[in-house]
Amino acid sequence: MLTKVIKIDNDNIDDRLLTEAAEILCAGGLVAFPTETVYGLGANGLDEEAARKIYAAKGRPSDNPLILHISSAEEIVPLVQSVPEAARKLMDAFWPGPLTMIFPKSSIVPYGTTGGLDTVAVRMPSDPVANRLIALAGLPIAAPSANRSGRPSPTTAEHVMQDMDGRIEMILDGGPVGIGVESTIVDVTGDVPILLRPGAVTMEMLQETVGHVDIDPAITGPMAADVRPKAPGMKYRHYAPKAELVLVEERKNKAGGGTRRMGQGRYAAELTVPEPVSEPISEAVIGRINRLVQEKLSQGYRVGVICTDETENQYPAGIVRSLGIRGQQETIAHSLFAVLREFDDLQVDYIYSESFARDHLGQAIMNRLTKAAGYHVIYTNEKKEEEQHGRQ
Repeated sequence: MLTKVIKIDNDNIDDRLLTEAAEILCAGGLVAFPTETVYGLGANGLDEEAARKIYAAKGRPSDNPLILHISSAEEIVPLVQSVPEAARKLMDAFWPGPLTMIFPKSSIVPYGTTGGLDTVAVRMPSDPVANRLIALAGLPIAAPSANRSGRPSPTTAEHVMQDMDGRIEMILDGGPVGIGVESTIVDVTGDVPILLRPGAVTMEMLQETVGHVDIDPAITGPMAADVRPKAPGMKYRHYAPKAELVLVEERKNKAGGGTRRMGQGRYAAELTVPEPVSEPISEAVIGRINRLVQEKLSQGYRVGVICTDETENQYPAGIVRSLGIRGQQETIAHSLFAVLREFDDLQVDYIYSESFARDHLGQAIMNRLTKAAGYHVIYTNEKKEEEQHGRQ
């Protein structure tokens, strides 16, 4: 299959170009397109066969649900059984934008799109190319990130080509995306909204809008193998580079760290939650990363380091990449997946990454990093974890 790439001017969108893409979608084909979060891989969300093509192109497990994208709030009505008050408040506050919500699905949404669930994930993107494409197609577009399953999500059309060339009919090249991490996902099917995946609409923003919000345990730890995920990014290894990625951080066992009770009811769980990473990053973390880098270099491996502008010159060895200024979370999020993909291009064997604060957008950054690392974290003050890492 020849994958056609069409460049789109976000400031002067040519409907003739988007109409060709819309016709592909209506005919059951696949089109990758930019959103404000990451590039999505689109298909007709009401066509079960088209949804199967998404799973095949990505190599995605069939129980991992897809998100339906709409161009206006009114388009949600035929897709869901009801829209609760909390959802209406969130829609008013954050749509169009990087927020996905989980609703009880209507009968017109096929199980092939929802991963076999009776619920459906819906969002309305603010990116002008995405929004106009959906409107021209006249149907909800199912669109996970446009990458091979498990790989870092694409933030440019070039990233999409790396994974999807020859697998899909078209890529709409709208340039680099704005945010760089996937949308926030909130389950609004119950009495209390539940955060299933953090993103640019932060927990603090959700709480300010609707009050109490629960946190699903899958955000901070692996999901059991026999549990069906309610949203993308919850269960399977995601966002991962080809190299082994390890997070290094300093955990303080006094106030703020340790085990906490998070969530309510059936979503309650005892979770080990480290104290938020202090600013600036500690000398202990820098020293540990440098020792780990030297160890792997001495064994003949290619090694990468993920850090920030403040610490970049403190890593004398390895391939060092900064995500930006530590205090600017938007920059860190925007750079993350591109840096992980760059390390793939450089054929790095191991990557050691500094950690980041877990508040606001940092919650999404650390969620993506910990999943990309397979929850492999080394704490500078715990000898046991160091020994476990050394045996791998």
